[in-house]
Amino acid sequence: MSGVVTVLVAIGLLTVVGGIIYRRQSGRCKSTRRMDGKTVIVTGASAGIGLATAEDLARRGARVIMGCRNAAKSAKVAQEIREKTGNQEVHVRALDLSDLDSVREFAREFKKTEKRLDVLINNAGVGIPDKRLTKQGFELTMATNHYGHFLLTNLLLDTLKNSAPSRVVSVSSVAHKYCSKVDLDDLNFNKTPYAVFPAYALSKLCNILFTKELTRKLKGTGVVANSLHPGVVATEVFNKENTWLGAFLTFLVGVVGKQRDGGAQTSIYLAVAEEAQNVSGKYFVDCKESECHPSAEDEGLAKKLWEVSERDVKLQPGEMFY
Repeated sequence: MSGVVTVLVAIGLLTVVGGIIYRRQSGRCKSTRRMDGKTVIVTGASAGIGLATAEDLARRGARVIMGCRNAAKSAKVAQEIREKTGNQEVHVRALDLSDLDSVREFAREFKKTEKRLDVLINNAGVGIPDKRLTKQGFELTMATNHYGHFLLTNLLLDTLKNSAPSRVVSVSSVAHKYCSKVDLDDLNFNKTPYAVFPAYALSKLCNILFTKELTRKLKGTGVVANSLHPGVVATEVFNKENTWLGAFLTFLVGVVGKQRDGGAQTSIYLAVAEEAQNVSGKYFVDCKESECHPSAEDEGLAKKLWEVSERDVKLQPGEMFY
């Protein structure tokens, strides 16, 4: 029995030490650039990486629009950011990325009240343990992580182009490298048995493919688009449903991974760094350009995904700005 305990203690110590080393070696955004006069949207900004990103950009003087599903929770978070940063230009707008009607309403209201958009940060993400369908009939993980951001970005492209030089930053994940199958006719797991990690991995691969095709469509406009892996970060992404598995994964990641501030560094880098304005269609890890999986470099797949997504979200001629 004592031998088992010794092994468990050793594993625990190695895990903790490994986490400390990982956090110390993680990249940080070194840019001190101010964002005064700039308008930024951060989706999923009420917690985790999104909150840390919104707070950093507010501290740099940006007008920050927090696109969030939970209005009451987000209002409190926004007030805390205002108090911490002294920046009163931090605002909450209702946005449920899993509901395309909500996405369209958010975009309409944004255009009514805002004159420019300098940075769009597609940050919100979920990993749902059981298959659930949205109002429009999409699988919830894909709807939130891919379809919602695809539609939101398209609806705001005209404002981004009019505000150029501007940027689109999409939070993907190293999980995309473990997407074993891309069936564009079954993005919502209608034929394939659903499981949380394959769905999450597929959605994160879609984030990169979308970014690649968006870059090609935006060539010469002054709008750049990049994706990133934030690292192993202690967030609520896998425990939105308060399950035991989600709680365990969140605990484990909390031991070995970065805290939310560390996880936000690459998003912040791509949003503010001067040199990042000259790069587009790339995948970043720890504030440095990195290699993504070969499937994410497939131009044909990216083009087809765009066409399928355009069809699925029913993008109208008046919503196309590319």
